[in-house]
Formats: sequence, structure tokens, C-alpha cells
Amino acid sequence: MSRKANRPARGIPYRRNLGLISMALPLVAFFLLFHYVPMLGLVIAFKDYVMSDGIFGSAWVGWENFVRLFSSEDFPHAVRNTLMISVLRLVCGFFAPVILALLLNEVRLAGYKRSIQTLTYLPHFFSWVILAGIFLMIFGGGGPVNSVVKLLGVHPVSFLTDNVAFIAILIVTGIWQGAGWGAIIYMASLSGISPDLYEAAVIDGANRWKQTLHITLPSLVPTMITLFILSLGGIMTAGFDQIYNMYNPLVFNVADIIDTYVLRRLMGLDLSLATAAGMFQGVVGMVLIVGANIFARKISKGEQGVW
Repeated sequence: MSRKANRPARGIPYRRNLGLISMALPLVAFFLLFHYVPMLGLVIAFKDYVMSDGIFGSAWVGWENFVRLFSSEDFPHAVRNTLMISVLRLVCGFFAPVILALLLNEVRLAGYKRSIQTLTYLPHFFSWVILAGIFLMIFGGGGPVNSVVKLLGVHPVSFLTDNVAFIAILIVTGIWQGAGWGAIIYMASLSGISPDLYEAAVIDGANRWKQTLHITLPSLVPTMITLFILSLGGIMTAGFDQIYNMYNPLVFNVADIIDTYVLRRLMGLDLSLATAAGMFQGVVGMVLIVGANIFARKISKGEQGVW
């Protein structure tokens, strides 16, 4: 028998998986068209962009736009607000989906469990345009919250104009909107835990709390690390949809973030400065993801990480 006959035929795996590859093509095309091709426009950050001259006809200015960006008063202020809100979201809201998933995992009535799960992740499908209108009505001066406060004989609270109260509302409503959706991932991880581990723990006399502490939580750690790394990539965004639909000039000093800064520059037709700010935002997010992934792989000896 010749060596050629023993050699595996090239290209056979591709033909066998042609159906799966064809199903993946629309997703690949989506990311190419809407995520990678637009990155060519980042060259505007290094040019004095004039619409009539086009991208390649505009004058090259190098790092001048970045110098102008960081020497301004508005952008460092927006960066500070973005980091403050994002860190608060991460610290206060990262464990909310985990806790919700653990609570749902303890429910034994299947119908009741599905109903609660549906109600908790339903807010994820509502636009912040709708949710912001609801929350502005609830926490407004004549809203139901202040109506209850008045009945208690307390002076009404300006939730939407007080800096601390407004940030608290942003964080709490953001957690409420995303906790149910995030819990789905942890519920999937919980379903993959072997029942034998719990049976062995029961034999050893472990109660439900000890089973959760020594079996459930360690099993969720890989998923938690992965989602934490991915969350760091969005730390420079702080939730534009929510903030843009809820903030007002009275809380501008704590609610102005990088995305709203970029929007103002775009509306002022300063496209070069807006692109420079967006590029800075993306580069910092990428550095945070790569750095967190390297750190996670290092402390876990290569066992944890996104890649």
C-alpha cells in the first residue's frame, strides 16, 4: 500500500462541516461589515478631517487631536465619571446574577422557578428609552416614591437632581435590568454540576449551605472569571443608553461620560476629536481585557481565562 493511500485527504473536514460553516457565514459577515470595516475610519483621529475633502484628502496632523483631547477640561472629567460609574456597576452588580442564580437553583417547583426566571430576565428586552421614562416618572418630584415620602411626613427627595441619589438610581436600576439575563449563564453552569457531588456531600453530612459553599460556588468560579474579564472590556462605556435617557443638566458633572462627550463632539462636527476619544476608549478596553486574561491565566497556572 502506498504512502499516498495512507495519507488523510485534505479538505474533507471542511466538506463534512459545510452546513455549519454556511450557518456561521452571516455572523462572520456581520462582524466584518459592522465591526472591522468601520475601523478603517480610525485614521480620522490622526487627521484634520473636513467632510468636503474626505478621509484620505484631509490633512494629516498626527497626534495633535490626542493632545487637544487630553488638554481639554471636559474629556478628563468624562473619563473620571466613566470610571466611577463603571467601577460602581462592577462592584455592586457583578455578584447580583450569581446570587439570583443560586436562589433560583434552590427552588424545587419547576413552574414557579420558570415564572420567576422569566420575570427577572424580562427587563433585559426593554429599551432604556422605555425604562428611563418609567423611572423618571417614578422618582420624579410628583412621582409615587415622593408621594409616599410626603405621606410619611418627610420632605420630598430630589432623586433626579441630587448627584449621589442619581448615581444610586443608575446603579440600582442597571442591576435590576441586567441581573436576570446574567443569571441565565450561571444557571447553565449550575446544570452542568454532577449530582454525584451533592449526593456524596449529603452522605458526609453537609447541609445546603455547605454544599453551596464547597461545591456550587467553586464550580461557578471559571464562569465568573470569564464574565469578569469580559466585563472589564466595557469599563470605559458605563452604559450610554441608560445615562443618555436619564441624565439632565443638573447632574451633568457626575453623569457626563466618554460616550456623551463623543456625541457632543459629533453634534459639533468635530469628527477628528470624537474619533480620537472613541479610539482611546477602545484601546483602553482592549488593554484591560488582555491584561486581565494574562493575570487570570498566570494565577491559575493556565487553567482559567477567555483564551
